[in-house]
Amino acid sequence: QVQLVESGGGLVQAGDSLRLSCAASGRTLSSYAMGWFRQAPGKEREFVATISWSGSRTYYADSVKGRFTISRDNAKNTVYLQMNSLKPEDTAVYYCAASNTIAVVTTAGLYNYWGQGTQVTVSS
Repeated sequence: QVQLVESGGGLVQAGDSLRLSCAASGRTLSSYAMGWFRQAPGKEREFVATISWSGSRTYYADSVKGRFTISRDNAKNTVYLQMNSLKPEDTAVYYCAASNTIAVVTTAGLYNYWGQGTQVTVSS
């Protein structure tokens, strides 16, 4: 069993940056692909970014490509999402997830463990 806890969310202005963290406990994350998803009010959960178990491969949604960066520190059992040039449309609850594959995974249904989420609000 893997427990995931997100942190780092908050209220920022458009153009600002935030770094989200996802700390894992229970098992080492080194054998899991990791992902970030988000859900805005009234919308379905959507894929944001994913990283392979080693960190050598990443993949991003088009809406965040060039602005967000996913990374991981397996020694610290933590995954990060650096978010730059934030826009009001980035406002959502951001969720961290772990998939027991080693590849990049963009489909929510392929993730086995989820965190509780952290709120990101971007004002215009």
